[in-house]
Amino acid sequence: MLRAIIFDLDDTLVDQEGAARAAVVGWAAEHGISGPEVVARWEAVSGPYYQRYQRREISFQEQRRARAREFLGVDVGDAEADELFAGYLTRYEAQWVAFADAVPTLRRVREAGLRTIVLTNGEDAHQRLKLDLTGLAEHVDLHVSTSTLPVSKPDPQAYLLTCERAGIAPTQALMVGNSLAHDVLGPIEAGLDAVLLDRHDAHPAAAVRRIATLADLAW
Repeated sequence: MLRAIIFDLDDTLVDQEGAARAAVVGWAAEHGISGPEVVARWEAVSGPYYQRYQRREISFQEQRRARAREFLGVDVGDAEADELFAGYLTRYEAQWVAFADAVPTLRRVREAGLRTIVLTNGEDAHQRLKLDLTGLAEHVDLHVSTSTLPVSKPDPQAYLLTCERAGIAPTQALMVGNSLAHDVLGPIEAGLDAVLLDRHDAHPAAAVRRIATLADLAW
């Protein structure tokens, strides 16, 4: 029997991609960088470093410093790199917003007698702040950041340990998120059911349960 729905956070409940794009344009302009390639360049720089953080190869702060140095093309010490990244971070956090279908869906899940859980690969304090600032925290029963676990998504243990914290069996949970690897294939391997949130129809051929909006979520 289903007892909980586990949601990814970034680009599932919160428009993280939109916030990052808006933030980097203003930040880059402040440093004399502009043009149509700014967003793509930031994403190309950020992705590999963030993945290294998720693999526990570098710390959360180290990946921030590395992104600032490479994007801005500067060779500076840690303190200056932190200061530079703060210019982006302030803009980024100010742009955080929950998708319009997020709160109604979380409420609908609770009204059905199910628990609402968030499982995110982000750093714990940062993601909790995101939940607070977007007004989602009060609608979430349990929040698990993989920075508090020994592994990150899509390692099966990330989902199993989340279920353990929630006091439920994997077969009693449904995972919902926008990443095919992290939020569908990984959970399925761990014994959970899963649904892919494909807001932009990026995976039309995926042989998995797929929805275009959280309003379409059924269980």
